[in-house]
Amino acid sequence: MSELATLARPYAEAAFKRAKEIGATAQWSDNLAFLSAVLSDSNIALAADNPKIAKESFLNLMLDICGEHLDQEGKNFLKLLIHNNRLKLAAQIAKIYEQFRADDEGYSEVQVISAYPLTEDEQGNLVSRLERWLNKQVRLDIWNDRSLIGGVLIRAGDKVIDGTVKGQLLHMQKALQ
Repeated sequence: MSELATLARPYAEAAFKRAKEIGATAQWSDNLAFLSAVLSDSNIALAADNPKIAKESFLNLMLDICGEHLDQEGKNFLKLLIHNNRLKLAAQIAKIYEQFRADDEGYSEVQVISAYPLTEDEQGNLVSRLERWLNKQVRLDIWNDRSLIGGVLIRAGDKVIDGTVKGQLLHMQKALQ
């Protein structure tokens, strides 16, 4: 995974720099998210990897699929990725781009995975604590996963807080071995 991040980082940096130049960071986010979604389709991924399909033919196919969902900047970026055989990096590029955007705009995307739905009060309390801890505005992305048994798992960039029952049981299991 770190190899993909290493390869994707220069593309994400270039995309972010271009987005800042033209004042279109939100539009670039949309472009990259759409490209990532399209390329996550298994049939598209197979076509992208097929050496029998000419780059130009595949580019035309992708431009037809993307249609009006990509602006001209997004289409040019797609051409660049196809030309450099870097389509597999689209999801990683989008992820790194969003990290650059969050840093620039002074917020942090925090993923919260909870065993049960969080109430509005719990979410508000969590946001205020995380904002104090990270010294940034926080945007929560909340998921529910009953396999955690209880508690929450919080991911903010490279920081992870595992307060789940499942995580504590795994930790105890390792300690007892």
